[in-house]
Amino acid sequence: MADSFKQLHPLQHLAAFSPSSPSQIQPGPTPRCYPGSRQAQAEISDMETQRNPHTQLGAADLTVQLCSESLKTTSPESKAFGTVFTDHMLTIEWSEAEGWGAPRIRPFGNLSMHPACSSLHYGIQLFEGLKVYRGEDERLRLFRPMLNMKRMSKSARRVCLPAFDEVELLECIRRLVEIEQDWAFISGPSMHLYVRPTFISTEASLGVKRATRALLYVIICLAGSYFSGGSEGLSLWADPKYIRAAKGGTGDCKLGGNYGGCLAAQYEAKEFGCQQVLWLYGDDHQITEAGTMNIFLHWINEDGVEELATPPLDSLILPGVTRQSILEITRKWGEFAVSERYLTMDQLCSALEQQRVKEMFGSGTACMIRHLSQIVYKGECGRTPSDWTLLV
Repeated sequence: MADSFKQLHPLQHLAAFSPSSPSQIQPGPTPRCYPGSRQAQAEISDMETQRNPHTQLGAADLTVQLCSESLKTTSPESKAFGTVFTDHMLTIEWSEAEGWGAPRIRPFGNLSMHPACSSLHYGIQLFEGLKVYRGEDERLRLFRPMLNMKRMSKSARRVCLPAFDEVELLECIRRLVEIEQDWAFISGPSMHLYVRPTFISTEASLGVKRATRALLYVIICLAGSYFSGGSEGLSLWADPKYIRAAKGGTGDCKLGGNYGGCLAAQYEAKEFGCQQVLWLYGDDHQITEAGTMNIFLHWINEDGVEELATPPLDSLILPGVTRQSILEITRKWGEFAVSERYLTMDQLCSALEQQRVKEMFGSGTACMIRHLSQIVYKGECGRTPSDWTLLV
């Protein structure tokens, strides 16, 4: 069965999956041919448009200011994830009075903010993360980017930031990647371009309220391996005294506060010799996520059925693009049961003792697919390296 899972890494193999193929980055004007219709996207912002006819974000208004000197002077392989940025960025301003301004691609640089900016004080902000992959044909592809756009819209609604046209924003991002595409070829095949759309309130007020001004911007960095240690399995620390999210909360949105609030547990995990936190929830210690990853368990379940299981989307779990892709592709295989179900630590420990665990791995845009080799739970270490190895 490990051979089957080889097909899940690298993610270029998933790009061939038909329901939502990747957007290709090609030189010159390219038709906007992303999954989802303009009619469907229009439904998202109909109310905003009726209130303000200038609300719509439009890629046709995009202006480009190229930098005079490139930043491509460092060896990206020697840098940590998210520290080497490309030459340009996309910025789009919004105000309640005037709606969306013209999108602008400009040289990469610092932002200027009012000290009372509500994104700094109250966390009225969100972000996304998607990768650009270089295929065997030397063409660049964004992997299922409309799923990121839709998740970004959901996060924006949760923190009362304005609606935007997902298709138009994606076209602006495609143009930015097109301008920066040379960065994808300055390093080895293990390096990718990581695109970080960010949406923040720029409201200059200490009042806790919906923003009347906001900034949507996109930056790109070079991305190699998210974790150190090469292809070795990750070690996880599971302790129920910390939780990542609660039902009815914002765990299913990509908000900065969800990550900053995890740092204390992350560093405590390192004190136990672990690289990431396995987040538990409830009195029965339900397994939710691991660090920035969704969790998958390939096992023989309690009924003796071979199953690939992952926790369900119940507001605790971020709806990962890689997660959804794995579920869709493995269901298409039809080789074993594929379930979205609750999993507890008692179930996992029992399965380990009875040698019913075949594979356990995490998935995410940054880490792609990473096998898990060890869990420290209640002060004890559970591992079966041979059974938990995910061949890549």
